Amino acid sequence: MIHVNSLSVGSRLLPLSFEVNQGEILHVIGPNGSGKSTLLSAVAGLLDFDGQASIFEQDVASSSIESLATCRAFLCQSDRPAFNLDVVQYLALSLPTHIDSHSPDIESVIHELSQLLEIDDKLHRSIHHLSGGEWQRVRLCAICLQIWPTLNPYAKLLILDEPAAPLDIGQETLLYKLIRRVADMGISVIMSNHDLNRTLKHADKALLLEQGVLQRVGEVKDVLSVKELSRVFKTKVTKAHVEGSPVLLFD
Repeated sequence: MIHVNSLSVGSRLLPLSFEVNQGEILHVIGPNGSGKSTLLSAVAGLLDFDGQASIFEQDVASSSIESLATCRAFLCQSDRPAFNLDVVQYLALSLPTHIDSHSPDIESVIHELSQLLEIDDKLHRSIHHLSGGEWQRVRLCAICLQIWPTLNPYAKLLILDEPAAPLDIGQETLLYKLIRRVADMGISVIMSNHDLNRTLKHADKALLLEQGVLQRVGEVKDVLSVKELSRVFKTKVTKAHVEGSPVLLFD
């Protein structure tokens, strides 16, 4: 279980508490500047915070970055590095440090991930010759290598900061298939997200922030109430049903 108790980061994020069970997907939502990235960075152990956060039995604040990298992976919003590598070389940098580089498991996992993300024809291309969507899918492949259970039995948590931002709608579908695959293997997922309909469809829980203050956390249907979303996002939100599934509509 991921346990967060009274976590705060100065005036940027006021004290909040929540839990994420093994294999659950939590979406962190809220307007721009509401503290989503701050929360994810703090839980990842990349930002000083008050309060307490633990990834199963591991205390985040007292753990080194090296030990945290064994149990969690964090995908930030980032440009590609200045140095140049082929995709397959870049992926190798994300392999768990304790794994034998000649393990046959590596090839099978890279094959599965590259097919799932549709980058199997790009493994020997330069990372500087990729489009924005291609590069993001390579980054997603790399971060999953770090926490893939057959390569890293100590992995517990995947943290993604707006992973869909550079992706088109078709590539987004691949992203959410990947996230569900990761969760089904028992890895908890915490991610920030702007597409509330994706949250409605794909998240197990949601956490709503406004100006650094927790508004609601819990079951998606409770957090994504039209009244609360209309208030926080300052726009009219209504809910309809399309082919039996709920859909949020925005004015």
